[in-house]
Amino acid sequence: MAISQGPVSVAVAKHVPAHVGKTSSTISEVEIQTTPEQIPDKDRYIVVSPYTEQQHLLDLTTLDPENQILALALTQLTCLREDYATAPYRDTFNWDQIIDNVCALTRKRNHAWKETSFFVVAFRSQVFASTVENYADLGELDKAAHAEATASGGFLKYWFGTPNDERRNLATCIWRSPEDAKKGGTGPAHRKAAGATRSLYSFWQIDRHRLTIRDNVESWDLTEWK
Repeated sequence: MAISQGPVSVAVAKHVPAHVGKTSSTISEVEIQTTPEQIPDKDRYIVVSPYTEQQHLLDLTTLDPENQILALALTQLTCLREDYATAPYRDTFNWDQIIDNVCALTRKRNHAWKETSFFVVAFRSQVFASTVENYADLGELDKAAHAEATASGGFLKYWFGTPNDERRNLATCIWRSPEDAKKGGTGPAHRKAAGATRSLYSFWQIDRHRLTIRDNVESWDLTEWK
């Protein structure tokens, strides 16, 4: 049975069935300026998750140019593998294309990219068989937690797949910093979601990664966050 709701957001980790080979949305053509205040209001908000209501949109004016550009590039984040629930994280998504997008957007805006690291969370999970029957409740918990995390700031991207036949899944969040992630996980919606975790999941694991894009986007890497 396919499960279509999102997972409970646990601490720094947080719907839509995954479509391998498809992007989550089309990259915006907003002309990002060197100062956030210069962004036209009509281009201020972008969709960065499966949730498209206003409270789930990312406000670009809250970010510096590096974070703005990566957030726009990540609108084309694509799952490359059917076995994403268990595959190596680096091989699961189209990171090379994302960096190409970053490079293109940086050139288009005549911006001198400064080396920046971003906080990446991979949430691997397996739900109980009984959870499947009440998954709508889990989805509501996740949606509320996502809105809360978005309001806290620095939440650049959220992606979530569909559990496989063994009810295993992968969700991922990309944040401006671990401090933003920590702040985003302290509200009442997150506490409620976290409290439901043990009764909904038979297994969960949180992996933390560092995405570093170096000066002038000349190189990049994705490593364990230490």
